[in-house]
Amino acid sequence: MAHVPATTENFLFYLDGGFYDGGRFHRTVRLDNQSNANLKAEAIGSGIDPTADRSNLPDDAIAIEVVQGGIDPARAHDQRPAINLQRTRDTGVRHLDGTISMARLTPDSAVSDFFICVNAQPELDFGGRRNPDGQGFAAFGQVIDGMDVVRAIQAQPSNGQALDPHVGIVRAYRVVPNP
Repeated sequence: MAHVPATTENFLFYLDGGFYDGGRFHRTVRLDNQSNANLKAEAIGSGIDPTADRSNLPDDAIAIEVVQGGIDPARAHDQRPAINLQRTRDTGVRHLDGTISMARLTPDSAVSDFFICVNAQPELDFGGRRNPDGQGFAAFGQVIDGMDVVRAIQAQPSNGQALDPHVGIVRAYRVVPNP
């Protein structure tokens, strides 16, 4: 998206490079499973900067609904450094139903993990209360078809927020909408 160039370029680097082929959806956040007791362990090994401060865990009292995916774990050693956070305050791109956004712990810690919003999630925008720092997440894309699939992934069995088993990504590629 033109409003979020650095975040979009980062995601497309992984998409066009085939990093998401063989990746997986590994986290589902639903109204019935929001406890951050296991979140610190789940964040380790995900596509989030491994040096990021893990003390900035989300406030589970502020409920959200998302599914989180990432690259093929075998490609993790080829990841680029974390990118700077492009805040919704500056971009105007909001967390609506089907919005694609970068996962992070602290500002400037997003690498390759992304999430898709199920329903509008304003608490993920700048000033939202889900993350203690209030900086929000970098929303940059939109699911244009297939939200039924996203909702089906979100409804899969989980152990806490970890999908059990993970839902595999066979192949990921660009789809350009018709004008």
